[in-house]
Amino acid sequence: MESSSSEMEWQQLPYHSWTESHVSSWLRSIGIKENYIKKLEEQEVTGPVLKTLQKKFLSTTVGMKGGQSEHLLKERDDLLKSEQQKQKKESDSHDKGRDDKTENVLNLVQEQKLSSQTPCDRTEREINPTVCSDNLASAEVDVSFCDYRKFDEDEKNCRYVKHNVLPPETGIENMIIPCHEYKSLEEAHKLDLKRLKLKVGIEVLRFACACMNMRTNGTIHFGIMDKMGSNHKHGEIIGIPIKNREDFVDALDYIERCFAGSDQQCDARKCIRNPRFVEVLDKKTTEKTWVIEYDVVPKASIVKDKLYSVCIPKFSQVDKKVKCGDKVPYYRVGASSPQVPGDKLVHFIQGLTEKDQEREEAEASTIQMAEDFREDQKRKLTVLLTCGKTHMDNSLFYILVTNKFQSVHLDCIDFLVPMKVFCVFDFDPDSESSGLCGKYKEQKAVTLHFLDDYGRNSKPGINDFINSLQLFERTSWIFCNGRNNFPGAEETCDEKTWIKTSKKKMKAAVSVICNDILPRRSFVVIFLLMSEVEQPLVEVFHEFYAEMNGHDYLAVISESKENYKKWSSLAQVSCSMSALKDISIVEMPLSHVDATVQSIQLSKSQPMKKLPVLNGGLCFLRSVEEARLDSLEIISVDQCDDTNLEIMSKDEIQHIESHFYRGGKINWINFWLADRHRCGVIIERDAYKDASTILNSIINRNKAIRPIESVNIYHQPGSGGSTVARQILWSQRTKLRCAVVKHCKEITTVCEHALRLREHDEKDKNNCLPVLLLLEDCKADYISELRRELGNAIATKKLRSSVLCFVLLICNRSHDPEPMSKASQTVAVTHKLSPREKPLFSKKLEQLQLQFQPEFILTFVLMSKEFEESYIKNFVKNVLEKIDHSSPDTRLIRFVALLNSYVEDSYLSVSRCEASLGIATYVERTQNHAFVDHLSDEAKLIFIHLKEASTHISSIRIIHPKLAQEILSQLSVGVPQSDIAMDLISDKVLMNHRFDRNTFLNFIRALFIRRNKKSRGDPKDTAFSPLVEHVCTKSGGQKAVELMEAAYIALGKEAFVAQQLARLLYTNLRFEEALKWAEEAKALLPYDTFVLDTLGQVYKRWFYHLYDTLEEKETSPEGGIEIITIALKGISAFRASENTPKKETVSLNNSYYGEVDVGCRLLTFLSRTNVFSNDAGKSELMQYLLTDYIPAEVKKPWEKFHLQLKGLQKSLHHALECISEDLSYFQTDISEMDEELDARDSEQLHNPRRWLRRKSAVFAGFFCVTPDESEEAAQSNSTDAALPFENLSAFKRQMKIYSLGGGNVTSILSLLNHNDPKRAGKKLETIIGMYPENLTCKDLDQAELSNFIFCQIALNCTLPGSSKLLSLQKLQDLSKRFTTKGRDMSSPSALFLLSLLFWPETSNELSSANSQTLLSAIDALRRLCEQKREHRSTRKSRVMVHFFLGKAKGLNKIVHRSAIEKQIGGTLNEKNLKWREGEIWKTKDVVQLLKRVEGWTENGNLFVQGGTRHSKIRVFPRYSASLPNGNEKVTFYLGFSFDGVFAFDIQLME
Repeated sequence: MESSSSEMEWQQLPYHSWTESHVSSWLRSIGIKENYIKKLEEQEVTGPVLKTLQKKFLSTTVGMKGGQSEHLLKERDDLLKSEQQKQKKESDSHDKGRDDKTENVLNLVQEQKLSSQTPCDRTEREINPTVCSDNLASAEVDVSFCDYRKFDEDEKNCRYVKHNVLPPETGIENMIIPCHEYKSLEEAHKLDLKRLKLKVGIEVLRFACACMNMRTNGTIHFGIMDKMGSNHKHGEIIGIPIKNREDFVDALDYIERCFAGSDQQCDARKCIRNPRFVEVLDKKTTEKTWVIEYDVVPKASIVKDKLYSVCIPKFSQVDKKVKCGDKVPYYRVGASSPQVPGDKLVHFIQGLTEKDQEREEAEASTIQMAEDFREDQKRKLTVLLTCGKTHMDNSLFYILVTNKFQSVHLDCIDFLVPMKVFCVFDFDPDSESSGLCGKYKEQKAVTLHFLDDYGRNSKPGINDFINSLQLFERTSWIFCNGRNNFPGAEETCDEKTWIKTSKKKMKAAVSVICNDILPRRSFVVIFLLMSEVEQPLVEVFHEFYAEMNGHDYLAVISESKENYKKWSSLAQVSCSMSALKDISIVEMPLSHVDATVQSIQLSKSQPMKKLPVLNGGLCFLRSVEEARLDSLEIISVDQCDDTNLEIMSKDEIQHIESHFYRGGKINWINFWLADRHRCGVIIERDAYKDASTILNSIINRNKAIRPIESVNIYHQPGSGGSTVARQILWSQRTKLRCAVVKHCKEITTVCEHALRLREHDEKDKNNCLPVLLLLEDCKADYISELRRELGNAIATKKLRSSVLCFVLLICNRSHDPEPMSKASQTVAVTHKLSPREKPLFSKKLEQLQLQFQPEFILTFVLMSKEFEESYIKNFVKNVLEKIDHSSPDTRLIRFVALLNSYVEDSYLSVSRCEASLGIATYVERTQNHAFVDHLSDEAKLIFIHLKEASTHISSIRIIHPKLAQEILSQLSVGVPQSDIAMDLISDKVLMNHRFDRNTFLNFIRALFIRRNKKSRGDPKDTAFSPLVEHVCTKSGGQKAVELMEAAYIALGKEAFVAQQLARLLYTNLRFEEALKWAEEAKALLPYDTFVLDTLGQVYKRWFYHLYDTLEEKETSPEGGIEIITIALKGISAFRASENTPKKETVSLNNSYYGEVDVGCRLLTFLSRTNVFSNDAGKSELMQYLLTDYIPAEVKKPWEKFHLQLKGLQKSLHHALECISEDLSYFQTDISEMDEELDARDSEQLHNPRRWLRRKSAVFAGFFCVTPDESEEAAQSNSTDAALPFENLSAFKRQMKIYSLGGGNVTSILSLLNHNDPKRAGKKLETIIGMYPENLTCKDLDQAELSNFIFCQIALNCTLPGSSKLLSLQKLQDLSKRFTTKGRDMSSPSALFLLSLLFWPETSNELSSANSQTLLSAIDALRRLCEQKREHRSTRKSRVMVHFFLGKAKGLNKIVHRSAIEKQIGGTLNEKNLKWREGEIWKTKDVVQLLKRVEGWTENGNLFVQGGTRHSKIRVFPRYSASLPNGNEKVTFYLGFSFDGVFAFDIQLME
């Protein structure tokens, strides 16, 4: 193979500029043998010579065998046509569209793309130069050759296409094969009727006389060029207009005037057939033209022993009459019909006897050999449907185009069931009620569509479009010409109306399928001609032919020969007749097609699958019912049993096995083959055994602990975790109903389908087998929501809580899975092998090495070595030493390594790679290996080919993430990663390639946006994407900025890239540029809170920088103008974000945090200006901020700021209260996508309650009475700073309490999480000491009173024996000031206190009044929480439960959640797991601490006894799945939240 540069050179040059070397390179690329290439080079075959090569030259001079020569000529023709098409597009701009006026057939788009078709026969298509007159530059045009109408047959459906070329005129071959003669009548057809009939008569009689004398069949054609013209070729079909067909019939009346004698006249009438009129299809006009053909059949029985003479009539210009001359004999000489010369007449007459004998023999042999050549239709059908394979597998999709099925045919469609039918273009309006659709629906699920549905496609959102139509999930059934018995359908219309109204819709549908949904070469279009063909069906063929660049991957099946004839005559506008013949199966009964196709299908038609049932038996699941559960991949008891092992070769089995051991994902067929000993046993790792033990212990319990259980598998990437999970499903499929949850499916849909799977064919819903659901790489949010949805559904169906309904097998990646495995029902899979596993892997490796070369099982080899770092380094080093670092292959390796190293599950589609490499993909039906053959051996070694499960897009990735990282590391020594990334996003071909574009762009976004987070298993947290951080470290910040700017453009001005770029710039103190990019992001997404928050963050960091770099300790008012301006702009930006309609994913607008940060720092700055830095400055500053007072020194300089500065205290107080309220309501976890975009500091993100307590202290410290109190003092934990209560005004007391952490609920409760409870208690005592002694409910406003009671409760939790504590009774009395109804209803925190304080220790102790207070408070809390939850996602509205009901009395009955969490160890994720799985309720200390409350269920609700006999209090189950069915007595733990009271761990009373 030549170097890559010369390889590319021949592709970039026009063929007429090629040298011998270029031709040789091209010959190698199409697979011609090397010995023939050398011979052609010796013959000095250049580009121009290549164009004129003939088959005879190749076979005689070069010695090339037939197969090689046919292939070369075919590829040569394709190449030349491709070149001509380029020229044609440049010169013929008017041919770029299609003219819809040509209603009868014309489809101009096909003609545009016609040049890319692949002919089957060299004789069918040639490329010849045409010289154009009128000073036009000469150009080569694509000439289409066609065949004649069948001789002496009345073919009603035969048509010619204008400008196609018939074979040259011919002489005599064997008497039976007709000779042909052409007459154009190009000018003559304009003659008057008399002269026209004379002209036709003359030519017909002369030609017929010659044929009869020569005893040969013949046809004379009118409307065909008989000579080379300036604008036409010899044999070119031009056609002539006809007014009356009778005129051409009447032309034969000259027989009686011109033949000698009545016998000859009678013979002529018998031999000369009436004219046949063949319609000519014209692309550019609606005027109909025709070719008129007269067949001459001189049968031996008629012409034997006779010589025929004819006089040629002439038109007399004098008397305007037709006169006949002498009668003379004519004969055929080559392609002409001259008069028999007089000197040869005797010899000619003597030869007639021999001619008669030859004619008789020819007629006899024709009768004996009348049978047609019988082709092997099974083989042909197999090749057409499998593209050259021996059998049908799941590698191809199929598109059906069909018309009305007859009822007898509907019993012969079983072959369609196992096929992956992507869509059906159905022209039968009754198809659903009585046709193919209705019959097909009995076995497979379909989605019914119209052409309009495909016209609504929006290309940027192609994935959404696919999902909306449920493509790939079910067969899309497209009714192309209306649908009867459906009120919303378009009406059925005739052909002409359809072309006017629906043709454009059909074109749009075909275009989106071929260009945006299905990759090229991944599907076959089958035309099933089941009834009379009409033009609209042919239009679909034209469109697919054009979009697919030829007839490859097209197939036609027609049981009726007549239907096919009409079809082919119309379809030849796009495709030659012989090419149509090559792709057509004609006169094969559909029953035979059915049986034949089924015999080559790898999967047998299996209308039902088997599922296990509780009694140990089996039930059936129909395929159509399974298809309706399309959010699940169901694993049946007889999974893969429909595989036809008889037609699966040993090589195919080995390929399946090696694909897995090379790094491919395991498939069910791997397990099935292993069970049948057709391939090696799959190793069962320790994690499989551990997980199976856990699962068996769950399902074998006599009584389920809860209806939804889970088993967790955490695995390092590439360690085999997915294999372990699927092994479990495979082994459990006979005991449980097993399914894999498909990615990106709606939770409600998954829940519905899972329930239907569980209850399928079961009568007692409480006695069903559990469903084992595999969830792979799903986010915790998704799993939690699914669990909740399943639980709600179980509760709705009133299933018993003791029945196990679902087991979630959760399989997720983690870079450090072992700590996660400490949680219950959790196992870890790592690259490290256990002592038991090592010998298993060693033995397996020995077995595989006997079967495969090491490169075919590379991942297993690496796994056996436990991915040892030194082994991987050496392996990669050896591979990279052999590669050409400047080659396109290596460039591709860099790209894939970069993506695979930084983006999980990333890949490049093969079509994208081909486009980037500039590979001209030469497609044959039996061969398509352009990309694979192009790769170097090293690239083949490290790449693995995959196919995306749903869309069948072929792709590549490096066989293992660790290998990708090492390859990138070693390759980036010569080419930095920044350059690799820049090269990747600068490759316009890669970035703009249409297939799977959204997915690819998502990979690029992740490359530049996705941060690493330890919380989701990454090695460490990063501030930016790991790539950006690497570039900053290795190449500098400027390089990273340039890379991000390029990414922004490459991704089509992606707003979030601009946002991250702003973050990167302000991190590097480049604030003006950061501001520009933040504004750019805002312009693109003006209402996105993250984007608006980033704008505020730019100003915040800018302000911080200016503040931190102040040269003067005491700034003058004039010197502070810039810094105050920046700070106030930041506050304004944050407020703009706060006022934006909230995103559903955001629990609280993050900008409140930014406003508080900037505001507190601004207060510090103001206090240090020289105006306010003296001893009295603090008081003066407070006076300035809180009153109308303005110091003279700042009046003029700060003129623009006064209004904003004077509102600072109120705005900061409001922001802090908003943050506090939100934190008191909801849990504070953040979604992964939000985490990528959130610009808040780590403390704000992960510990917002501590941040709030600290910032509240900072804020309040500025407004406390002590003049010299500073930010540092406010942040300190000193409890000695309190002044006597009587010396403080109400405002200053409030600020003092605020500064100590008692200003809001969240700050107070966060003290309970303090590492030192005593210290927190002392602080709470100090706060309580700030309030008046002997407090009454009238001494404080409601907010202060609420805070005071919270301080009391918190103090009791930290220092139960404190002297500052009041009794529960006293707190209840104080809280009676709170109101639960009306306009003056108290705050949520006050209502929460009522629910907490008045909850009875026993049901008997609650008075009627207190009971009413409690009920009203809980009801009001529920209503307020619903309002707050309204604009939040379900995930973000997870209510925070603050307290639980304990066994103790008085205030001690109130147990904070921190007291419970101290009883459970582990990481945050492990604690969350224990809460989620209910493990926490089984902890001994928790059981001793908390009280189980008695209650009952009634009509699906949970109640406890109220204060009176007939009163009851409704309690909401935290997890509705735990609520028992029916009316039962229960016990549970009680939790208190701002959403009312919740029940945990609900159990039936013993």
